[in-house]
Amino acid sequence: MADPTHVLFVEDDDVIREATQLALERVGFRVTAMPDGLSGLEAFRADQPDIALLDVMVPGMDGVSLCRRIRDESTVPVIMLSARADSIDVVLGLEAGADDYVTKPFDGAVLVARIRAVLRRFGHAPGAGAGAGRAEEEPSGGPAGADDGLLRFGDLDLDTEGMVVRRAGTPVALTPTEMRLLLEFSAAPGTVLSRDKLLERVWDYGWGGDTRVVDVHVQRLRAKIGQERIETVRGFGYKLRA
Repeated sequence: MADPTHVLFVEDDDVIREATQLALERVGFRVTAMPDGLSGLEAFRADQPDIALLDVMVPGMDGVSLCRRIRDESTVPVIMLSARADSIDVVLGLEAGADDYVTKPFDGAVLVARIRAVLRRFGHAPGAGAGAGRAEEEPSGGPAGADDGLLRFGDLDLDTEGMVVRRAGTPVALTPTEMRLLLEFSAAPGTVLSRDKLLERVWDYGWGGDTRVVDVHVQRLRAKIGQERIETVRGFGYKLRA
């Protein structure tokens, strides 16, 4: 039987930390809960969890800085927790490398659903106990004309089978979420994809979500593959320039 999915949870509020840990363990996750950013970083390095759940406002090292440190060392999925939906902390967390965020106070079932959605994107089985990965799903429709798995857009080369991206011959390091976003664009170059559609396909949102998640990830992707490669179509969404 596969080992349970291991969640690193960093939260300084004792009540929230203990209640959330119990809720996650009740559905089958293994949880390491830490009260501050420094102990969270130590636990991350020691335990190599499957996913990190980080509150923005924690002592010692805030959640945004911790996310940045984790992202420097790993592509493990990260979800930020923020007390305010309109807070600049949300954008800062996403820019630091987080894959998603959840606002507080949160419903336990919603948090579990968001964790599982992120894990599916990263190749884990949809349930808790998902220690063994599975092959990444190809985005809807699959990359057009990619019989050999190789796509080229200007100086950008994408190997859809080996999951390797090169720009002008130099490898580009993408997080799994950034890779899935690029795969969606490359499946239909020149086609405008709305933010809602990208939330559904890349983030697995079966409900309305915050489109800032899409916007920040597009900015991060542009910084890596070229600002001109992804075009903004105002009022509609984004498209990949072939």
